[in-house]
Amino acid sequence: MRTTVMRRLLAPLGLAAAAVLVVTGCTAQGDEASSGKDSVSYALPAGTGPNWILPISSPDTMATHNSAIKATMWPRLFEYNGTSGTMEWDQKASAAKAYEFSDDHLSVTITLADLDWSDGEPVSSRDVEFWYNLVRFNAEKTGGYSAGLIPDNITKFEIVDEKTFTLTFSQVYNEEFLLANQLSLVYPMPQHAWDKTSADGEIGDFDRDEASAVQVFDYLFSEAKDMKSYATNELWQTVSGPYVVKSWSDSGQVELTANTKYTGEDTPSIPNVTFLPFTSADAEMNVVRSGEVDYGYITSAQLTSESQFTDLGYRVEPWAGWSITYMPYNFANPEMGPIFDQLYIRQALQHAVDQETISDVIWHGAATPDYGPVPQTQDSAYLSSEQKDNPYPFDLDAAAKLLADHGWTAGSGGTLECTNPGTGADQCGEGIEAGKKLEIVVTTQNGSQETDNMMSEIQSSLGKIGVAMTIDSKPLDSVLTEAQSCKTEGSTTCSWQLVFFGTAGSWYFPAYPTGERVFAKDTKWNAGQYDNPEAEELITQMTASTDSEIAQKYSALLAQDLPVMWMPNPVYQVSVIKDGLDVGHQDPGASFFPQRWSWSE
Repeated sequence: MRTTVMRRLLAPLGLAAAAVLVVTGCTAQGDEASSGKDSVSYALPAGTGPNWILPISSPDTMATHNSAIKATMWPRLFEYNGTSGTMEWDQKASAAKAYEFSDDHLSVTITLADLDWSDGEPVSSRDVEFWYNLVRFNAEKTGGYSAGLIPDNITKFEIVDEKTFTLTFSQVYNEEFLLANQLSLVYPMPQHAWDKTSADGEIGDFDRDEASAVQVFDYLFSEAKDMKSYATNELWQTVSGPYVVKSWSDSGQVELTANTKYTGEDTPSIPNVTFLPFTSADAEMNVVRSGEVDYGYITSAQLTSESQFTDLGYRVEPWAGWSITYMPYNFANPEMGPIFDQLYIRQALQHAVDQETISDVIWHGAATPDYGPVPQTQDSAYLSSEQKDNPYPFDLDAAAKLLADHGWTAGSGGTLECTNPGTGADQCGEGIEAGKKLEIVVTTQNGSQETDNMMSEIQSSLGKIGVAMTIDSKPLDSVLTEAQSCKTEGSTTCSWQLVFFGTAGSWYFPAYPTGERVFAKDTKWNAGQYDNPEAEELITQMTASTDSEIAQKYSALLAQDLPVMWMPNPVYQVSVIKDGLDVGHQDPGASFFPQRWSWSE
């Protein structure tokens, strides 16, 4: 076998935050967290109280803060982040310490770091196999699953010894894709403590049989739904990372404390970390102004008066993101799906989104226009000229003409109605009946004045071309759940039309910004069930080739075909950090590593 060097760079970001950057606001709930040399408090974004602990996520619990908190207790096999200034492998935060690809590139042999579980048992190859078995036998229930990719693409899991195992894949893949996008999804989990089918059941090798693996999976998921027991349930006390749960409230306030049995190299400097949930920017701002949070954020409106925060003993540090922002269309909606299926309608709606003005005026320069599926706040080899040049600039006349040319005319109230049904070039399109009104409902994340203002602006623009838009604001967790309603097994509802959960950016990518988890046909987070065979082929090719032209073709196609409504992409947040607190480089992947924060003497 040849050894792959550690670690070539994946997607340089150029993260010196140019221009002004902003936060998505939030509102406080819960007790004050005390500042001190042995503790630190961190403010979470609006409506995003952590609500999941199991390393395997459900489709509606994939928010970044859930993953970041879990990774402090159960380190990922491969942790990738941009805390060094580029997106690359963070060996210190990973459960793996080395890997070797075979000469034919069909397999990789991985050696685990010298980590122990908090009960003294070593983290072993069997613990990785446990994750693999549970996910492969329950793939449809897991968040981030994309048919044909992990775990489907692993044809053989071979344990070499306690700390070494070999994975064989179904085909040759791009190595960066495997490490940064696939194996970064894997968490070693304590098989010796979790491999049971009930709370009082015996531990066994149940994960190796499909029927009993389903029972283990369902048991763990049922336990993970009970947030108030996270600090007392023995399951969640068996950890291998630098922290363990001290308390976890129903509102999402989380206290972590140092794992005194931690055997890795990422030892916490600050033993106690409190994550504070908020429901609006005003409440979080009150906590910042009172000095009761150590690591918080401000809204874009506060950027014009930065001195009020520096005078309080904070420094202001923008947090740039490797992300895209969008609103999915629900192509599966039984009433609105036929409308969204029409490209000309999606084009008209996109022409009515004034991204430049929204970015400059509403976000005060703390967002950038986003025209396609590849992050474009930094230039990269993946970004096409078609996406950069904006195929659908703000143009209400062009939007109105597209609709008029396809058989839509204003009714008595001004809302457009289909008056020329049919499938001809000048007709409304397949499945759209005569008299159908062009009325849409956007279910949007609440708690942010910027988002509220943005939705009002879009609503106004659409009204000018005869499209009636209703805004339905809900907490982020509710929006995420609703977005999955059409794809959740047993669900009887599929009523949402468009959803927006992008106040802090909709989708943060791994180092290699492929689309298999968001725009591939069968992936969980293709919430609107976009289906384009050409896009599917390009997504598949990107996983196997490093040819930048493939990524650029993908970028161009989805910028033009509009699987979603592209929206201005805000920075993750503008952080305000107490003087004396060193948090290092803020990860463009929107994760955080509290074990590396430290107070100066």
